[in-house]
Amino acid sequence: MLRRGGTRQAGFNAALVERFPQKNLSVLFKEGDAHRLQRSAVARFFAPKVVSERYRRLMTDLSVRLVARFKTRRRARLDDMSLTLSVAVAAEIVGVTESVLPGLGWRLNRFFALEAPSLDARFSTAAYIVRAQVNLLAVYLLDVRPAIRARRRDRREDLISHLIDQGWSDLDILTECVTYATAGMSTTREFIIVAAWHLLERGDLRRRFLESDETGRCVILEEILRLEPPVGTIFRRTNVAVTLDDDGRKTDIPADTVVAIDIRGVNADEGVVGGCPHRLDPDRAKRGPSGHMSFGDGAHKCPGASVALQETSIFLDHLLRVPGVTLASAPKLSWNTMTMGYVLRRVILTAE
Repeated sequence: MLRRGGTRQAGFNAALVERFPQKNLSVLFKEGDAHRLQRSAVARFFAPKVVSERYRRLMTDLSVRLVARFKTRRRARLDDMSLTLSVAVAAEIVGVTESVLPGLGWRLNRFFALEAPSLDARFSTAAYIVRAQVNLLAVYLLDVRPAIRARRRDRREDLISHLIDQGWSDLDILTECVTYATAGMSTTREFIIVAAWHLLERGDLRRRFLESDETGRCVILEEILRLEPPVGTIFRRTNVAVTLDDDGRKTDIPADTVVAIDIRGVNADEGVVGGCPHRLDPDRAKRGPSGHMSFGDGAHKCPGASVALQETSIFLDHLLRVPGVTLASAPKLSWNTMTMGYVLRRVILTAE
């Protein structure tokens, strides 16, 4: 479903986007040649080598500062720390670095946390659009417009500069900035928290993580990511009738049907990942082919995979070396209906 043609994006409020189209659609909602051209044009910002050369210093310096503050105070909220880190990295890649006031992460978070209503509920839909527009206006005036103005004077190696060169309007640039920044912020933020939770509860896993090089740390993180995908369900709408063939068992799906792909179910398929698929096992990959779809697949596969893994690896390598670091209590767990993913808050850390 994700690799074939004949489908289009149906998640992330795609129905609202189709109802209120823009001249330049966000890459998240483009399809076909238009999508491939846009993805190819921005791929240079997310290539693993580029991430290491351009953003690793930022990830490391900010991780050191956040952990140093925690060591001094001996108490911190991990959900605040991960928000600060993920927003700073995403903002650097996108180019939102000239904010008039601090608090970009909180402004983006307010926008992302809005629950989209059913399109049949006209009053609720109108109220949702008004709230979303108010939040977007704040992000535009305080964060995106200053960045656009700075880059019209002096181009840089970031997404906003690229979009200016493509002739995009301020409104279109705002939409794309929010798409990339919010996606990079929200999913990475949650994954940092859930990975830390696993590593803090399992001493053997934590020791292995701290004794490994970055490649070894990423193997552990990939296994956690397999079990804990930040986006739990991916939605597609069929443009034409589709027939799926599963070893001779055929399923016919009519045109204009929304298909929900359960990423947790896919990631726990014994035929792919081996026995005991719900057990966290970093050695799983050594025993044979394994994989997960936590970054999606096909044309819309998440471009920021290397950013998220490197960022999480660097930060947790510093955090977990703090003497006596522990969770004061289990995080508060809730659910994001847009991503069908977990939301972890009130994640209190303490240290000796």
